[in-house]
Amino acid sequence: MPNGKQKQSKLTLVHTRETSVGIVERQFAHFDTPLRLRSGGVLENFTIAYETYGTLNADKSNVILICHALSGDSHVAGYYTDDPDEAPGWWDEAVGPNKMFDTNRYYVICSNVIGGCRGSTGPSSLAPDGKPYGLRFPIITISDMVEAQRHLLDRLDIPKLFAVGGGSMGGMQALQWAVNYPERVENVLFIASTPRSSTQNIAFNEIGRRAIYADPNWQRGDYYDRPEKPDAGLAVARMIGHITYMSEYSLETKFGRNLQNRSQLAYTFDTEFAVESYLQYQGEKFVERFDANSYLYITKALDYYDVSEGYSTIYDALRKTNANFLVVSFSSDWLYTDKQARELVDPLRRLKKNVEYQRVKASFGHDSFLVEVETMTELVGGYLDRMWKKKSRPNKKNG
Repeated sequence: MPNGKQKQSKLTLVHTRETSVGIVERQFAHFDTPLRLRSGGVLENFTIAYETYGTLNADKSNVILICHALSGDSHVAGYYTDDPDEAPGWWDEAVGPNKMFDTNRYYVICSNVIGGCRGSTGPSSLAPDGKPYGLRFPIITISDMVEAQRHLLDRLDIPKLFAVGGGSMGGMQALQWAVNYPERVENVLFIASTPRSSTQNIAFNEIGRRAIYADPNWQRGDYYDRPEKPDAGLAVARMIGHITYMSEYSLETKFGRNLQNRSQLAYTFDTEFAVESYLQYQGEKFVERFDANSYLYITKALDYYDVSEGYSTIYDALRKTNANFLVVSFSSDWLYTDKQARELVDPLRRLKKNVEYQRVKASFGHDSFLVEVETMTELVGGYLDRMWKKKSRPNKKNG
């Protein structure tokens, strides 16, 4: 997820408090009901952190659930304080009045996934014995994340989603919603994602995990009461991941072989190139807000993801869905490619499901869904508008 200084100029016009949803509050839903996981593990109780935007209409038909990616959380839009230096939510330019997710029309919900570290129960949370779970936390899957969200919607008394969507891991959750609870989903927004993690996806995640394992401060996950955390390992994991979020073109045009704070090569092992400095910045900022164990658990959930898990084929999994699908991929995305998007689109079309596929020419790589604001607003916002008007149109047979 981009938060580097190089991209700020492109988003300056939309990253303003005047166009934002304003001050928001993180809320918490506590559940004493056991959450039974696909791994066979059980969370006897759990908490989900979430935020809401807009107004729920009388018949509760205007709800959109936004699902976040690996490094995201429930704070999708707005601000917590009046501090002028505070950064907005991670998709602030997409959520608000007259934006992609128009809060004048829709009631938007975003929750932190189970296994996360931003308010929802995860490995850094206290176990029943009063100590952080650490590696005692059970293995989780994308389907488990969806099940926790289902508990949240039941608590909020929301029977059906007008839409569920997100980019990257958020798209996986949206797809899994349509499979697990077909009667509760009208529209799926599957953006820069995949119905099945590829071997390359798994390989990159494993390298990131190995960086954390190699940090002596990791202590096999038992570091919460220690002064030193596995920050170095987590920072390297983030640097590796961030490279996959960009494209060769975006890296070349932003940095090239430019030097950082020097006019000529020093021939040392110090930081010399601008791209090195940028990646270090990304790693350092990430460790300020993320937990290393959560990174391990969530990347494992990504690796395990295959929408056909538990079914004979992907056709059997998708056959039970009732939703309309918008699938968006980006030409320069080499993390979740056009080919992977077609692995969902083609079976949906063969099953005669209502699917619209948009392959977007964009140069920012995987991060294009966050950076290409105008294009995404036109595609996703326009799709939602059409689906809403179609849904609201009076039935001709009934006058």
